[in-house]
Amino acid sequence: MSRFFSPRLFLLFVALTMNQQRPSLAQTAPPDVRPQPETTFIHGDTLVDPYHWLNQRENPEVLDYLRAENRYAESMLSHTKSLQDELFEEMKGRIKEDDRNVPYFDRGYWYYSRVVKGQDYAVYCRRKGSMEAPEEIMLDANDYAKGHSFFSIAGLKVSPDNRYLLFCMDTVGRRQYILGIKDLRTGRDLEDRIYPVNGAAAWAADNRTIFFGTSDEQTLRSDEVWKYRIGQGSDNKTLVFREEDETFSTYVFGGKSGDFLYILSSSTLSSEQRYLSSDRPDDAWTIICPRQKDLLYSAEDYNKEFYILTNHQAKNFRMVKAPLGAGSTDRWSEVLPHRPSVRLEGFELFEEFIVLEERESGLKRLRVRRWDGQNDHYLRFPDPVYTVSTEINKDYKSRELRYTYSSLTTPTQVVAYSMDDRSERILKTQEVVGGHDPSAYQSERVWVKAADGTDVPVSLVYKKSMRKAGGNPTLLYGYGSYGITMEAYFSMNRLSLLDRGWVFAIAHIRGGEEMGRAWYEDGKLLKKKNSFTDFIACGEAMLSLGYCEPGQLYAMGGSAGGLLMGAVVNMRPNLWRGVIAGVPFVDVINTMLDASIPLTTSEYDEWGNPNDETYYRYMLSYSPYDNVRAAEYPNLLVTTGLHDSQVQYWEPAKWVAKLRDVHQGNNKIYLVTDMEAGHGGKSGRYNALKDDALEFAFLLDLAKIRP
Repeated sequence: MSRFFSPRLFLLFVALTMNQQRPSLAQTAPPDVRPQPETTFIHGDTLVDPYHWLNQRENPEVLDYLRAENRYAESMLSHTKSLQDELFEEMKGRIKEDDRNVPYFDRGYWYYSRVVKGQDYAVYCRRKGSMEAPEEIMLDANDYAKGHSFFSIAGLKVSPDNRYLLFCMDTVGRRQYILGIKDLRTGRDLEDRIYPVNGAAAWAADNRTIFFGTSDEQTLRSDEVWKYRIGQGSDNKTLVFREEDETFSTYVFGGKSGDFLYILSSSTLSSEQRYLSSDRPDDAWTIICPRQKDLLYSAEDYNKEFYILTNHQAKNFRMVKAPLGAGSTDRWSEVLPHRPSVRLEGFELFEEFIVLEERESGLKRLRVRRWDGQNDHYLRFPDPVYTVSTEINKDYKSRELRYTYSSLTTPTQVVAYSMDDRSERILKTQEVVGGHDPSAYQSERVWVKAADGTDVPVSLVYKKSMRKAGGNPTLLYGYGSYGITMEAYFSMNRLSLLDRGWVFAIAHIRGGEEMGRAWYEDGKLLKKKNSFTDFIACGEAMLSLGYCEPGQLYAMGGSAGGLLMGAVVNMRPNLWRGVIAGVPFVDVINTMLDASIPLTTSEYDEWGNPNDETYYRYMLSYSPYDNVRAAEYPNLLVTTGLHDSQVQYWEPAKWVAKLRDVHQGNNKIYLVTDMEAGHGGKSGRYNALKDDALEFAFLLDLAKIRP
């Protein structure tokens, strides 16, 4: 799922792996799964779903089938076990196991987190006044994770008086959190516990009142915001807002200034934001601008005005400002005008400067200007493809901008940039234990002609010494949905492929927002197939341009990128040697017809509502599950999580079962279900490496590249 101006959600994708005991005997045949057809009548069609019954999460027969699939995959890939072990140790060996992020200063304290050798989770700390002061451990996530096979923490917020820490814990993987509060003076957790919450929360200025969000227990749509005072007991919370529109989700958060709290309700095409003075928690919330069709906006307060990023009369967004209580677009005044070729993605406000996050021709840029319009300039970056974003910048008076930078060859850096003299200091560079020489690798960007003549950018990286004239095995990654841009970032784990002679490529296909808002709109709803044909064109170009060795093209995508994988293997099954489809959204029609499934109603504007025959016909024409046909499919590694809150496990399970019914040839299809995780896969920094090791071993084995 995507929401407007959220932090990059969506992981976008971490593949899953098995968590089963080794079988006593080799299982060389895939498990049988009985069809039990269910029929749907719609728009004059009769749709038959032979494996609908697999959606019974608590059915022992379903669980037994998923475990049997895990045993089959483990048995058939057992010859790669030593390679998986080698890859795991190799990737683990690159990690600086004792590490700390760059501290930031806020309300008298320096805040940071650190990780400790042998531990999976972060320790959250602070020091009063200076980094030479004694360390205060606010929360050690490893302590809370004990006894849980899955653990995730979110929403850490310190109260304005620095006494209390609010935190949210997920011990299942379904993104339904337990809210807790810790007294940092005593080091003890308060008795206050609220479950379930959605992980979004904020403090009022009285240091006693918190606002938090909850989700519908069945659909998991974030739909309510509540008020609660410490010590009242969880039953004494007060509902302050409910989002009645099932196509919207809602979240609460605090502003940078601390003067206001916000509730943002958003759908794919419109949004609405409310605000409340943080020192008046019992007042009514005020709407900044009532929701309108196709109007997106996100506001932040500064100097008693709202600065607003909006698509109002601006497809690629512009910045406006409005007085408090303006109430409509009529009182918005322009700060930065719309530019058709530049997508305005975000901003950071300072007392004398404004920093803009822009994107042009697929590349992110940081633009710095004074409020008076002077000293307007762009930061310069050395790589042909890269990713950059502003970091935590708490101090309005600062004349120094913190940002992060990385590329396909350059490890992540945290940089302090002087907005006066344009000098900069690298505060930290991600360490690759054992050494990493960026100059040994080559990154490039090429343009590929899509089926309709559109130029599609592709970002590539490979090790210079491993590049062969006849091409290399190539892994093409894609996503192409929700307007999410696939950034060209550095990955230590990816080195295990590059150092074995692989080319890694990212296809920046339509449906993302790499080339502006129109790029997104040309890859959604009744134009969704552009995403698939773009990706196929990029794959063909890897061969024609000599990056890829013939017969050694591989593809990978997760979630909505798993939909992409399902579509392209139906359309061009013989183009790919192997495909990894992680937590794939492949049963488009059945899922979008079921309003009880998480995300369905909120995503009608992304995929279409199949109750409308026009959208139904189009969706049916590409839905991977509905378009499985007799063909020789490529080797497939399909992964899912039993507790996935975004793409239910039964979608990939049904897809694999249906593929096996008609698949021709000797290529293998594996379904791997993590029985203890959700959409993001395993938790913990070490366990996640096992997921990557399985994926890479699957690819290396197909390419006949051994240790």
